[in-house]
Amino acid sequence: MDKVFLMIILSLSLVTCKNKTEQTDYPSVDLWKNPTLTADERVKDLLSRMTLEEKISQMTNHSTAIERLGIPEYDWWNECLHGVARAGKATVFPQAIGLAATFDEDLIFRVASAISDEARAKYNAAQKKGNTKRYMGLTFWTPNINIFRDPRWGRGQETYGEDPFLTSTIGIAFVKGLQGNDPRYLKTAACAKHYVVHSGPEAIRHEFNAEAPLKDFYETYLPAFEDLVKKADVEAVMCAYNRTYKLPCCGSGFLLKELLRDNWGFDGHIVSDCGALNDFYDGHNVVENAAEAAAMALKAGVNVDCGRVYPSLKEAVEKNLVTEAEIDMQLSYLLRTRFRLGMFDPPELVPFTLISEDVVRSDENISLSREAAVKSIVMLKNNGALPLKKDLNDIQIVGVHGNDAQVLYGNYHGLSENAVTVVEGIMSKIGPGTKADFRQGTLLAREKDNPIDWTSDAAATADAVIAVMGISNLIEGEEGASIASAHKGDRMDIKLPGNQVKFLKSLRSRGDAPIILVVTGGSPISLVEVEDIADAILFVWYPGEQGGNAVADIIFGDANPSGRLPVTFPKGIEQLPDYENYSMEGRTYRYMQEEPEFAFGFGLSYTTFEYFDLILNSENITPNEILKIEVSVKNTGKRAGEEVVQLYLTDLEASARTPMYALKGMKRVHLDAGEAKTISFELVESDFALVTENGEKITEPGSFRITIGAASPSPSCVKKGSAIPVSKEFTLK
Repeated sequence: MDKVFLMIILSLSLVTCKNKTEQTDYPSVDLWKNPTLTADERVKDLLSRMTLEEKISQMTNHSTAIERLGIPEYDWWNECLHGVARAGKATVFPQAIGLAATFDEDLIFRVASAISDEARAKYNAAQKKGNTKRYMGLTFWTPNINIFRDPRWGRGQETYGEDPFLTSTIGIAFVKGLQGNDPRYLKTAACAKHYVVHSGPEAIRHEFNAEAPLKDFYETYLPAFEDLVKKADVEAVMCAYNRTYKLPCCGSGFLLKELLRDNWGFDGHIVSDCGALNDFYDGHNVVENAAEAAAMALKAGVNVDCGRVYPSLKEAVEKNLVTEAEIDMQLSYLLRTRFRLGMFDPPELVPFTLISEDVVRSDENISLSREAAVKSIVMLKNNGALPLKKDLNDIQIVGVHGNDAQVLYGNYHGLSENAVTVVEGIMSKIGPGTKADFRQGTLLAREKDNPIDWTSDAAATADAVIAVMGISNLIEGEEGASIASAHKGDRMDIKLPGNQVKFLKSLRSRGDAPIILVVTGGSPISLVEVEDIADAILFVWYPGEQGGNAVADIIFGDANPSGRLPVTFPKGIEQLPDYENYSMEGRTYRYMQEEPEFAFGFGLSYTTFEYFDLILNSENITPNEILKIEVSVKNTGKRAGEEVVQLYLTDLEASARTPMYALKGMKRVHLDAGEAKTISFELVESDFALVTENGEKITEPGSFRITIGAASPSPSCVKKGSAIPVSKEFTLK
């Protein structure tokens, strides 16, 4: 009887404990583990339990475990520029510059949402295995929102191009897709990088002082960072390697405190670029040693050091360079991010723990990658050669990248078990009665060792030649990644490599078959020497794992090209200012006086469009009024297509230097053959503001011009086949 009574009491106790758990009645002794408290309350409690050494151990990218508190190790370093990167299997989307070429913020949001789904699925799987290695976390150092100010920069491929508005628009959509919309938890933590004036040269980035005129600093280099903080609530910001206004970006209180936190209200965490704090004494020579570098960065506001300098914070405390209270303040931002990611909460409370591993490279995500690749491809020329018929008798595929899977990826990428090359994409389209062959014919950037040329002879009798040329990540990229670059990833010549030009001339000299030139690359390539040789030119960037299928979709007309250039293609470096000069004068479509080879926003279609009936709600407005704009667009061709409608503003009476044109709106619209639609835009006072030479943002009365069309208002666009834009002037009182 006593045993029975004891069993009843034990059962009742277990039920009581279970009910307490369900009611989330957490013991007060471990407040930081209580998910019903605010993140700030939990951070405060956790900090109170940590020793100085333990606090410091959490402030490098590889945060070690604190076993006595039950805190697992965590590496903050992860990447997802165009898919979860460096962590194995993942859907590979087009490189960032290709995503920008879609001019499609809705698509970018869907891509980023798919990436964050895969990120959570891979994290969940890694957690089950106890895998806490680098690139397996939830803090992604993406997106790169630096302005692609000069085509010589090897990392321009990681950006969204040269325009502040486009960069902000695409960046905001990407951050929102990565971080999700749960009211309590982040799906992943996004990071705006590299803050702030940072876009080459790669070879001297660890010692270079990038001083932009104040006007350009506030007008061009800062806006995307401010927008991602204020409009997307980005969780992290990465400070750059270089100095700006003489101080290292990661040691500048002006950048990290005054602008970022005080003026913009940023409440996330700040991470250094990897090794940037070492540069304080190894490159910039602003301090003597690691302890002084750690103190400088901490006081400026850096929360996590990607590197090995912050362990010297212990020495900095001992030397009274910093206090433990200052360490507490900066560590609190990091801990808050981990709480927002749900890392210390029961899995059942965090909705993203339910994301299945099946989402990784799902059919839906692979299809989305193909859609993004198709929309990113820019047709630069077409004399009627495209689209090709699928029943041609003889198709010859040539060129260094025709069957190269590596060129699909760009940098900072994941891996696919089924990346589709251009050859494979084309083969999926043609029937068994069509003769087709692939011969590379040329090397990437040097002459062949064997001078015999059988490739040109084979192409001479073909019905069509598809030449897949361009550059790759071997030539352009980050400082140490581009192993074929003589300039640490940068290019000092933006022409197509000379051996490829020679090969294309040989192809043309041997026969009259139409040459379809497919160009890969992540930055502008001058095609002046071959533009007349090719019958059609497609610029395909680094198009992701479905790149070959997307190229074939365009070539054979199963898709209508609709990509637009997010960066100007100059005719050559003679049209560019000095590479180390960070002034925007003479740069990008906004300030470049000379006519480029291909202008910003340019891209052709298999159909034609007409713009008409541009209407403003008023031609005289006050600063507090909304300017409402309508324009009609008609598909005047014989097949359906998507048009990227672009709105540009010109200040006609500015008291300071202003852009010749400034993109202020863009919308993708699908139009069937013969269909017309009315597109609406709105502009507000901030759109009319100018930045003075001393960096002050003001709104002043005067005349303005609205121009709406298929590309920037460069005369070269209409000459090369863009629709004629429409424009109208108005007055701001």
